[in-house]
This record gives sequence, C-alpha cells and structure tokens, in this order.
Amino acid sequence: MVAVSKAGLFLNGRRCRSSLLRLAGIVATVLMVWGCGARMPVQPLPEPTPLPEAITPTDYTIQLGTFTQLDNAVRFTHSLEEQGLEAYYFRDAKGLFKVRFGDFSSREIAHSTAERLVREGIIEAYYIVSPDEVHVVRTRVRRTQVLRENIVNTAESFLGLPYRWGGSSVEQGFDCSGLVMAVYRLNGLKLPRSSKDQYRAGRRIDQEELVEGDLVFFTMSEDDKIFHVGIYVGEGKFIHAPGQGKTIRVNFLSDAYYAQRFLGARAYL
Repeated sequence: MVAVSKAGLFLNGRRCRSSLLRLAGIVATVLMVWGCGARMPVQPLPEPTPLPEAITPTDYTIQLGTFTQLDNAVRFTHSLEEQGLEAYYFRDAKGLFKVRFGDFSSREIAHSTAERLVREGIIEAYYIVSPDEVHVVRTRVRRTQVLRENIVNTAESFLGLPYRWGGSSVEQGFDCSGLVMAVYRLNGLKLPRSSKDQYRAGRRIDQEELVEGDLVFFTMSEDDKIFHVGIYVGEGKFIHAPGQGKTIRVNFLSDAYYAQRFLGARAYL
C-alpha cells in the first residue's frame, strides 16, 4: 500500500524520503559522468609515432628569390649547387618558383651564412625559414598519417613541371633523387641528397607494405645499382622525375618497364 501525507511519501507505512534522496544522488552522479544528452565518452587519440633515427627534422633554411619562370629558378639552383650547397626549387601555392638550401641549427647561423653569401655576390635578398613554418612542427613526434598526406600533396604540386634538376649524368642516372629530397625537406624532414643514401637511410619494406610517402627504387643493372627513385602515393602509383626532356609525372608500379626494374621499397615514417 502507498500513501501520501504532509509528512512525505510512505511505502507500506515506512518513510522513503531517504531512499529517494540516495537515488537522486546516484542519477546526478551518472549525469555528471556521461554529460548532457548522455554522450558517449570521448575516445583518446592514437599515440603519435616517433621518427626513426635515420631521418631527422630540418632546422633553419635559407629561401631565395621569387621566379615566374622555371628556368630562372633552375639556373639559380645550379649556381648554388656549384658552391657546394644542397639547393632545391619548388612551386608555391601561387604558382611562383622559389629556391631553398641549407640546414642550420639556429637562426643566427643561417643569417650569418646568408650575409656571407651576399657579400660574395652569390645571393641577394633572402628569407630565413624557421622549422615551425614547414608542414610539421619541430618535435621528434609526428602525427604520421597527416605527414604522409602532406608529402603526397607536396609531390603532386610538382606534377607537370618539366624535368630540370641539377647534377644529372649518364653515369649516375638522372637526378630524380633531387625531387624526392625536396619533397621531404619541404615537409621538415632531412632526407639525404643521393638515391644511394636515401636507400640506405630507410627501413626495408615489401612492396605489399607500401604506404603513401614511402620511396620506391629501381635498377637497370645486374648488380642492383640504384638508378631511379620515386615517391609512392597510393593505389599502386608513384610520382617521379623520369628524365631529361620529360615532365614530372605519375606511373604505376605495375607498368612493365618499372615492374621489371623494381629494386625495393623503403619507409622513413
């Protein structure tokens, strides 16, 4: 029997106010934990992946020029390479060409180097690019998937450009490694300059394990000497600089020419 009186609610003749208060406290606690609208708890983000020791973040870089013509950027890049500087050019979001070189541990060292080159008449106006201005921040930990996407996007920005890289020779193979180095360094990663060193620096993976941003290598000799390198962009495709007189383009690993010459793949992230 349930009865209501001025004294409160009774159940079978017993006061249950204290029971209701306890129940209300439990409900309030549940609502505080779950939040308004009974939302599910937020799932924690996956742990970031540290970079391997073989690849380190870039530091301060010197940027030069704003060229409307690719050939002018190429000539400027060549003149810097003749000075022993690892220079590379790229096309920005506005379609203009710029040149970068160097990797300096501090802004002061980058500035003093640039000023020396100005006094020697090698460069004129310049801009110091800090590590925080590239696609990734200056820490040892990266959100790997975002970084891979940035690498692919950067590689795609070179598509259609005529092949105009420095240092190519018949003996060493076309300097496709210059494109790969530029893409990685524009994303804040200090990839080595030559394809041989790039191959050594990476972690060996099978072709079936390839993920966007990994590198693929090719050979044209029986002794497996590295002749060519490209950036894997997913779906069996890679971006590369195929050689003089050709534009930077996309090809499939399954294309007969490249399938027969495939040497191996390397991961750096």
